[in-house]
Amino acid sequence: MSRYDNIEEFEPDHRGAGLRIGIVVGRFNSDIGEGLLSSCTAELAKFGVSPRDMRIATVPGALEIPLVLQTMAQSGNYDALIALGAVIRGETYHFEIVSNESCAGITRVQLDTGVPVANGILTTEDDDQALARMAQKGADCALAAVEMVNLLRKIK
Repeated sequence: MSRYDNIEEFEPDHRGAGLRIGIVVGRFNSDIGEGLLSSCTAELAKFGVSPRDMRIATVPGALEIPLVLQTMAQSGNYDALIALGAVIRGETYHFEIVSNESCAGITRVQLDTGVPVANGILTTEDDDQALARMAQKGADCALAAVEMVNLLRKIK
């Protein structure tokens, strides 16, 4: 249903059957990464994405995620990608560098390749905040990935 008369509006489409999804998970803060991954894959399955159409790659940390995403996107084997991990503030400036650079890299991958990338790298003050957010963020990334593939297909 369109909100405006005589103007076509693209409605969200969460059908995931047949979609090929690549997931890259940082192993640093591995408990958080595993929680994100668990909720993400469960949500993808709810949308109809088959486990055989999901691929998971792990990397040491958040800064390594964009390169693997780029390689996956350039392969032509994936409809959408998902980045998962956690950067938790410490006592040094390193938190800002890792947070900003990983996010910029993820954004660059999707803009350079046209493959949607859902950013599920949590940036939190402490472990408790990350634990409180991981299940919802993993599920949100699954939703974003599926919805973006379908939206881009409609637009094209």
